[in-house]
Amino acid sequence: MHCRILGAPVQDGTGRKGCEMGPSALRVAGLVEALTELGHTVEDLGAVTREAARPASHRNPALKALPEIAAWTGALADAAYQASTDAMPIFLGGDHSISAGTVSGVARRAAEIGRPLFVLWLDAHTDFHTLDTTTSGNLHGVPLAYVAGLPGFEGYLPQVTSAVDPKRICTLGIRSVDPAERIALKDAGVLMYDMRAIDEHGIAPLLRDFLARVAAENGMLHVSLDVDFLDPSIAPAVGTTVPGGATFREAHLVMEMLHDSGLVTSLDLVELNPFLDERGRTATLMVDLTASLMGRRIMDRPTRSY
Repeated sequence: MHCRILGAPVQDGTGRKGCEMGPSALRVAGLVEALTELGHTVEDLGAVTREAARPASHRNPALKALPEIAAWTGALADAAYQASTDAMPIFLGGDHSISAGTVSGVARRAAEIGRPLFVLWLDAHTDFHTLDTTTSGNLHGVPLAYVAGLPGFEGYLPQVTSAVDPKRICTLGIRSVDPAERIALKDAGVLMYDMRAIDEHGIAPLLRDFLARVAAENGMLHVSLDVDFLDPSIAPAVGTTVPGGATFREAHLVMEMLHDSGLVTSLDLVELNPFLDERGRTATLMVDLTASLMGRRIMDRPTRSY
């Protein structure tokens, strides 16, 4: 497979600095080498840059860095659309606000070729706030609502030309949802599997059902992997740790199932904050998970000493 890597050094969407170093950490941890060893052709396009932010004001006084996120969203949407031409783009974040651009860009590509886009959101949070409902004001909490076409973004973020049908979105690993998000998710029809659902049913049946829907509609699948999908005990390098996340084996099982499905057409790796890492262990794990998604089997996994 031809993979195109794009860095998205964005930290404006979170309240903590350090995510802009995420793309470098993933490269240092051997992402390109891991993909190449699996037989993929890798084209590293470097870092996306944005134009100057234009002033913007909003009635919600809590909002932070709205002009900057608007500029990043436009730049990343264009870059994602271009990178998805006859290749699988892999976007290296950066905080989760990058997905407002990456998902809208690949959604435009999917619409152009006449296939529905599905989104698998691997995260502790649903990120389904609008500009009006967020109380923290951190815009890494709004991208999924934005790409799903919820109202309230018009005139502030670039117009979404091809919104993702909320019923084609699956959030998995959820364990922190604000009341406003819970209502919006239910009204929109987003499929939400929290950690209780995973504990009760197992992660494989839940994911298998969703993948069957994608295959039945000949869909394209965008996967957005947030570090805080993982339990903080194995992935500490994130500013929004929530206990009780996916285990090492659950995470690798998800990636192996995604590979076996043959449905994944684009990927986000987000919220890696190397400043909070321990000797690069989180960056290394994210690279290993990407390798699993791209075809590495458990018997091929390297032994590491730390």
